[in-house]
Amino acid sequence: MKARNKRIGSSFDDFLKEEGIYDEAVTHAIKRVLAWQLTEAMKARNISKNAMAKQMKTSRTQIARLLDPDNDKVSLEVLQRAASIVGKRVTFSLENV
Repeated sequence: MKARNKRIGSSFDDFLKEEGIYDEAVTHAIKRVLAWQLTEAMKARNISKNAMAKQMKTSRTQIARLLDPDNDKVSLEVLQRAASIVGKRVTFSLENV
């Protein structure tokens, strides 16, 4: 009799939970999506990193950090200010798991 693969039929979320990396993976995915959405909104409005920095009264380096999904040092206030400049707003919700 063949050994059955315990992962067949399970979801990717279940796999990540079994590996103990679910929360980390979700956090990283959210950061990547936010960075991508800001970048796309900047492109749509023809706003360069330099122009964004001027509007936010910060440096281009700070904007690069904001758009870097691997950067853990972005505050909600900065994220909201950036979103506002590109005509967006940040929303969060807590959901049952």
